[in-house]
Amino acid sequence: MIIFGTKGYLYQLAILTLVCGQCGNPSAHTLRKRVTKFTLFFVPLFPVSTKYQTQCTFCGAEQKVSAEQAEQLQAQSAGGHGGQPHSQPQRQPYQS
Repeated sequence: MIIFGTKGYLYQLAILTLVCGQCGNPSAHTLRKRVTKFTLFFVPLFPVSTKYQTQCTFCGAEQKVSAEQAEQLQAQSAGGHGGQPHSQPQRQPYQS
């Protein structure tokens, strides 16, 4: 008997101040990375998919972004805030 499946991990990469495309308010947006990993006997082995998204903290709207856009936003966050603690990636992922 072989037990296999997938498990999702959610990483918060940065918090950015952007103008929301949905509500039009300048508000904080979280930049998140969702990684789905293949598991064998409940051990995550390798990533199957990686997706990036931003979420408005004012209205809750989510927007998908490409990996290149996510890197640019993360670089802006690190350079624009001078390295404040909330712009650093979290060490522990949220598991779903």
